[in-house]
Amino acid sequence: MSTTTHTTHPASHPASPEGHDWREAGEAWGSGAVDWACLFEHYAVNVLLVTMDRLHVGEGTRLLDIACGSGLGIRFAEAAGAETAGIDAAESLVRVAQARSPRSDVRHGDMFALPWADASFDAVTSVNGIWGDCEAALAEAYRVLRPGGRIAISFWGRGRLDLRPVFKVFAANSPESHQQGMRRTNNIARDGVAEAMLASAGFEVLERGSRLSMVEWPDADTAWRAIATLGPAQPALRNVGPEALRPQVMAVLDGLVDDSGIYRFCNDQEYVVAQKPT
Repeated sequence: MSTTTHTTHPASHPASPEGHDWREAGEAWGSGAVDWACLFEHYAVNVLLVTMDRLHVGEGTRLLDIACGSGLGIRFAEAAGAETAGIDAAESLVRVAQARSPRSDVRHGDMFALPWADASFDAVTSVNGIWGDCEAALAEAYRVLRPGGRIAISFWGRGRLDLRPVFKVFAANSPESHQQGMRRTNNIARDGVAEAMLASAGFEVLERGSRLSMVEWPDADTAWRAIATLGPAQPALRNVGPEALRPQVMAVLDGLVDDSGIYRFCNDQEYVVAQKPT
């Protein structure tokens, strides 16, 4: 696998679903790349532990992380001995991932038009990167997986969701067009939706499970900085400004402070594992 890094700039891909603009998504998620990488990304540790196991990631595994962000999943795979690659729409997050994993083939680009050849990988991961109406991204994942290769995707689930009231604040302060998009993308957590999406791309579903994600912050300022990096926060921030949005968000987060003064943000993270037929 090539270890050079690339920036890819494909034109709008005909398979991209209506309403999914990868450049717009990249601008939103990349607006606070450093704070995201240092203050929020580690929420995914528990689901990465289980999915790396289910994918049998080990020495020599060729793994692609779709919507890799600042590279936490890539680092997990590298620690197991894998040869890694990643792609993300946010150029600033890609730069962080490249700096953290200089031997990995990390690219800036579109998950609906992956810049790798057919059957390039043994395993594919996507941690909260493939959502409802993203069947075209799963079709691309299927293409770049070898026969018998496995994929694991994760998304916010149906159990404890401390983020739910936060996302409601984002939605209430965002333009109507973004509210509709949030509802559409979150459909993946409904019973059978993720499995149907994977099956429609040609995969055989193996397992669905969940893990509790947790991220903690020592004070209100750090909590706000972390939450303000989230992609769904950006339309609200542009629409009403941080001065109006922060008090509404902190009114929710202040209810999560424990006796030690720690802001503890916990969310159910579901995952589905599937396999490309041999």
